[in-house]
Amino acid sequence: MKPITVGELLHWSYANLAMAHSAVTTQAEGYGRTHFMVRARLYKGLNAGTMSIGPLADDERLKMVLPQACCYCGSREHLSADHLIPTKKGGANTGDNLVWACRKCNSSKGATDALEWLAQRKQFPPLLLLRRYLKLAIELCRERGLMNTPLENTFEVPFSLTAVPLSYPKPSQLTLWVANVA
Repeated sequence: MKPITVGELLHWSYANLAMAHSAVTTQAEGYGRTHFMVRARLYKGLNAGTMSIGPLADDERLKMVLPQACCYCGSREHLSADHLIPTKKGGANTGDNLVWACRKCNSSKGATDALEWLAQRKQFPPLLLLRRYLKLAIELCRERGLMNTPLENTFEVPFSLTAVPLSYPKPSQLTLWVANVA
């Protein structure tokens, strides 16, 4: 799959996320027919406008239920709020864009895009973190009217389009949330 527009890229990654989430929650060894059907149906529905991404409120509820820990490494020490999409790059200064980060990860990440930073560390993001990121990116692009913009066009967004994953590792290599959070 080679997306042509910003919307296709974001929808493809979000559909892959749903496929991966389904596989991880059922503890599947790999992706099967049902998982691929989830992805295909969601991708088609998102592009046609007959389906939509889940509300960010779902992710906010998770923030209250999940243990308070760094969303990057799982540490529970020296936590502070971190902007998933950096405000220095134009990310919103709202609760939707805030996640917990330990001092070490927050300092290391700085104003770097979360997906770029994790890629530099050779880490695929936890699925729930990636879900929040993609929802923020999709909402921002919708607000700015960028969903139908061809990817080759030069335009500015506060997140990294090149870091948005087109393919996902096997379910056994993924986590819903940081692995060392008990």
